[in-house]
Amino acid sequence: MPTTTIADATPATSGRWPVPEERRMVTVLFVDIVGSTALVTRLDPEDVRTLQRAYFDTVGEVLRRWHGVVEKYIGDAVMALFGARDSDGFDAYRAVRAGLEIQRALDRRALAGGPRLRVRIGVATGEAVVDLAGARDGGHGAASGAVITTAARLQEYAPPGGVALCAATHRATAGLVEQRRVPPVALGGTASPVDVWHATALVRPAPVRHDGPFLGRRREMAAARDQIVRAVRDRRPRWVSLVGPAGSGRSRLLHELSRSVATVDAVAVRWCVARCLPYPDHPLAPVAELVRGFAGLRATDPPAWVRRRLGTALAALVPPERLPAAVSTLARLVVRPDGADPADAGLAGAAALWRELLLALAARQPVVVAVDDVDRAAPEVTGFLRALLAAATDGRLPLAVVTAHRPQWAEPLPEPSAPVDLRPLGPVDSGRLLRHLLRRAGRPVALADRLLPLVGGSPGHAAAYVRSLVEGADNAADLPVPEPVRRAVDARLDRLDGDQRAALMAVASRAAACPAPTVDRLLDWAPGRARPVLRSLVALGLLATRPSGGYAVAEAVVRQVAYARLPRAVRAEFARRAAAAPRPGPAPVPAARPAPVDAAQPAALHTTRPAPLQAALAAPVRALQPAPVHTTQAAAAHAAPPPNPAPARPPVGAPARRPSTPTPLTGRRPTGRPAPTAFAPATSRRSTSTPAPTAATPPPVTAHLPAGLRTAPTPNPATGRPAGERDRPSPPARPSRPRVVPLRSPGPSTQRPHAGDPRNGCRAFAKAAGDAGGEVRWRAARFRDGAAVGGAAGAGRGSTPSVRAPARAAA
Repeated sequence: MPTTTIADATPATSGRWPVPEERRMVTVLFVDIVGSTALVTRLDPEDVRTLQRAYFDTVGEVLRRWHGVVEKYIGDAVMALFGARDSDGFDAYRAVRAGLEIQRALDRRALAGGPRLRVRIGVATGEAVVDLAGARDGGHGAASGAVITTAARLQEYAPPGGVALCAATHRATAGLVEQRRVPPVALGGTASPVDVWHATALVRPAPVRHDGPFLGRRREMAAARDQIVRAVRDRRPRWVSLVGPAGSGRSRLLHELSRSVATVDAVAVRWCVARCLPYPDHPLAPVAELVRGFAGLRATDPPAWVRRRLGTALAALVPPERLPAAVSTLARLVVRPDGADPADAGLAGAAALWRELLLALAARQPVVVAVDDVDRAAPEVTGFLRALLAAATDGRLPLAVVTAHRPQWAEPLPEPSAPVDLRPLGPVDSGRLLRHLLRRAGRPVALADRLLPLVGGSPGHAAAYVRSLVEGADNAADLPVPEPVRRAVDARLDRLDGDQRAALMAVASRAAACPAPTVDRLLDWAPGRARPVLRSLVALGLLATRPSGGYAVAEAVVRQVAYARLPRAVRAEFARRAAAAPRPGPAPVPAARPAPVDAAQPAALHTTRPAPLQAALAAPVRALQPAPVHTTQAAAAHAAPPPNPAPARPPVGAPARRPSTPTPLTGRRPTGRPAPTAFAPATSRRSTSTPAPTAATPPPVTAHLPAGLRTAPTPNPATGRPAGERDRPSPPARPSRPRVVPLRSPGPSTQRPHAGDPRNGCRAFAKAAGDAGGEVRWRAARFRDGAAVGGAAGAGRGSTPSVRAPARAAA
């Protein structure tokens, strides 16, 4: 009789899933009486009624004890569902256990003083559409699918007193149930024969082999090992818990720990390891396994051999006068704990005796007691471990307790405790593990790239996917979710309450990130109801936030399973609601406020610049830039230095006076040192505008300026040119090949008011007219204070602004 349940099987208590139906993986059990037609023919109707009541009561009691739901009674047949409402990952195992127990309760036994009955049982696992509201005892028509017909046909091919299993049920219970394969049978309506197995009894699973590479757990390994070593060295017992979801490698880490911490300071450490099986028959079964491991026994050893081995193992711990009684007490716990009465006081005394023996062993050498999958254990097992740790703490013994369990285990740990969290493997370690598994299975290593997003950093999922490839899957791109992974994810989803499951499936139905208002719209919720639910799913690691503000399923396999559980009608309704939702358009860009621009400023300078620089350059730019006219006169005008907007410039040869006000470009007082100027490019040969004037009749420098800005230039008596222009002949014509002309300092006669202190790193301001065919290339100027300006002011110390210009035909 099972007395414990797995923590994952606890149903959600708040807020059921609002969608009335789901596509679920269920296990169907079908029971029928052998020869029922002949039996009811020869019995009186009242006797038939009495027999049926006793038969239905016996079957129903066993099914409810194993968390099955009686879907319907058909004559003398009973149909039950496992995993219809809440799955714990062991639905098929519970169904097979229920079938074996029904056979023990009914086979060849007389009920209510009637004839002896024999029954056949068929168990099948597959997908079905389940009405969640009707998935209760007597909920007729709660499930629909081919799996129901398969279970009914299988029981017809089961032997009297036997339990027939389909292939999916066989794979789900392999290693937990002893099975015998029979020849394939042709079920009614099937195109090909179906493989069938007969379940005969329960078996204790063999120890798990860990022969693959141990990857990505060095940090967790070091943390757990350090805690165990400290407990042994300091003689301060502590509880070390390895916490991780199914498939994260908890058992492998525990195995590697037992190998790594074999000695501490050259003293051998005694490890006592037990594993909690799902739904043990007796709550102290893990304690019995600890005794077996200590004495080197197996579950199938006969009683005589058990007593002999126990006497040898306990001789060093128990005085001779107490040895026979101790051996007899522990043998009672070891020989047959399964099926024993849980209220047997002798088994509780055996557990207390074993606790005293462990403390006596810890007084001789360090001891580590480890229990794997402790979240499946009964409260009696955790109570045993707590009492052991407390007694060892009082005696300051070198002892440590190590447990491995899932994050959902709600049992509080005693102090001092040290939890070690097993996080998903990284992409590099997951890829290495996949390549190793594929290479060992004889599959192409290139499939690791396709499997990597599906594995999600879980070593167990990686092994399941590779195993599914070996069993017949050809293409990893179309690979379905393996059955072990599907069971684990289903159990993970069923631990959620109704609102969380609904929100997760709604997000899984959308390919892109789904914001909270969209989830409200898909589920027809009030605005704002989905946001706290989505945040709780993020805290559980099922959802992840995206930069856009939406939510997405964190793992690809969880999204696959969640979406697969939605019926087609619900998927279509979600798509319709999403399409009918108003699509938010792009956010309007506010129009930039236009800056005031001088009418005489060219369009090429109507650009956005930093405010301080634009203000500093405003005065010289207005004075320099001509109107955009394509004439050679404008080009010649640009070749001359700009007029000074301050008082008129002194004539050539006059000593330059130092201004008393700072320049607009640098904000500093100029020193009187001449500033460089630029030779502007002449008109390109491709220009078809007004012919260029000769050197004897140059155009006035300020001819292009507005009337209010014109100043009377002072002519040079020797050349007749305005003061400030170079007194040299025009250069000869050259080919129109662009070249870089550096800016040079022409002398005091061309000094401009913005030629500032050379300490500021500013050299010159150069500008060439675009209408003259020249192309200006500015070098980035970096001032001494760290501010960098590109294409605006002069270059820093050691660099020279330059002008890319074609050859000039005339000055």
